Order: sequence, then structure tokens, then C-alpha cells
Amino acid sequence: MVSPLLVKAAASGREIVNVTPERAGWTHVGFRAVRIEAGATETVATSARELCLVVLTGTVDVTVDGITYTQLGQRLSVFEERSPAAVYVPAGKEVMLRAVVNAEVALCTAPSDDQARAVRVIDPASMRRSVRGQGTNTRYVCDILPHDDPTAAHLLVVEVITPASHSSSYPPHKHDLEQPPLETQLEETYYHRLNPPQGFAFQRVYTDDRSLDEACAVENHDVVMVPRGYHPVVAPHGYDLYYLNVMAGPNRFWVFKNDPAHEWMLKAG
Repeated sequence: MVSPLLVKAAASGREIVNVTPERAGWTHVGFRAVRIEAGATETVATSARELCLVVLTGTVDVTVDGITYTQLGQRLSVFEERSPAAVYVPAGKEVMLRAVVNAEVALCTAPSDDQARAVRVIDPASMRRSVRGQGTNTRYVCDILPHDDPTAAHLLVVEVITPASHSSSYPPHKHDLEQPPLETQLEETYYHRLNPPQGFAFQRVYTDDRSLDEACAVENHDVVMVPRGYHPVVAPHGYDLYYLNVMAGPNRFWVFKNDPAHEWMLKAG
């Protein structure tokens, strides 16, 4: 039986996956990934939500308010060692994307607020890149729209590459209680990509009392929804894992709590 937290990707067609708050049973995060063939267009209305558009692969032109931002995106693969192109679009806008070459685009959304916000092309060179963990817990992070960037109202967007045979989001951590500065409440989606693409990885989502305890075998382009609980990921031998995280909650601040049963490893060695 497929876990209720796992959203399987469509093998063909424009829409790869689509997670709405209604489908997820939560309040904030929306995530959609689309394939756009060269020369084709996709129109998105932000309505009452803010949008972070991430050009995962390929190149697109993006038009908002009559202004076209051209030639966004240079990657052929999400596994390249370079940051993606991204555009932040506030509520109340219509966005038109035109693919210059075949492109894969992520549409990350969350509720907006009453503050006036501007369209912003996020320069890949400005995105903070870092290495987390050590040994087989090492992974490579690119902060696209982190919580210390004041651009957005609620959205946080980050991408991570986990090498084959490595773990990630590990030790297991959670962010489902709004009690800053100890922990903050953030819903989250994981959009997974595998290299080579026929691979698979594993993600577990569980709570302290095990009222939620799901194990998901994820394949290329699948999404795992994390409404609450700890959510570690493991990439098997031979397959590198990429994932794009979208987070949002009542406040735009990321503070997590490690699972106390596994926190010992942070102090080991």
C-alpha cells in the first residue's frame, strides 16, 4: 500500500506532481512541478498566495506585470554543482513562463500577508551554498529562499544533494510545534530526484508517540509530504539523491528539534 504521505509522479505530460494544501490536509505549503517543452508556455495566477518559481533544469523566460526576465536557468541536471535560477512573485500577479529549451520548473507557494512585496529575480550567485554533516551524513545545501531573507511572507525554499550511501535530514529532526526559540511549526514537502533516474531512496516520517509512522520508497520526481514529525532520508548505494524542500508555517522562522534518541551522534567523535 502506498503511504498517504507519498505523491507519485506522472510519468508523462505537463504536470509531474501537484500538492495543494487541500490535498495535503494542511494550511500553508503548495507545490507543483511541471515539464514545459521548448517554445511552450505556462500561465500561473498567484491569487492570494506568494510564489517562488525555481528553474530546476532548462531555460525559461518569465513575464510578470509586462516585464520579461529572459534566459533564466542554465542547468541540464539538478545534480550539477551550480545554483538554480529562481523568481519570487507576490500575491495578485499573473506569471507567464515560456520555455526557451525543454525545462522543468517547480512552483512553490504559501499564503501571502498584507505587506507590499515586489517581484524579485533571485540571483543564483547570491544563494548561500554549504556542506552539512560529516562522513556518510554529509550533504550539500543551496539556500534559495532562506528564513533570513526578508523577501517572502511565509515561504522557505532550499535544495539538497545527498550522495549515494549517505543519509540526510539526519539525525532525524522535526519542526511541528510553534514554541520559539526552541522549535517552530513548518509544513514541508520533499521533491525527490535520483541519479541515475531509475533509482530509489527511502524517507521515514514519524512522531514521538508513533501516531504517525510512515516509511516511503521514493522514486524519481516523487513528493513526500511532511505534516509533522521527524523525517530522515537515506540514499542507497549507487544512486545520488536530490530534493527540493518547500516549507511554510504561521511564522517564517526555521528552528528544528532533533530526535533525542539519536542526538548522541552529533556529540560522538
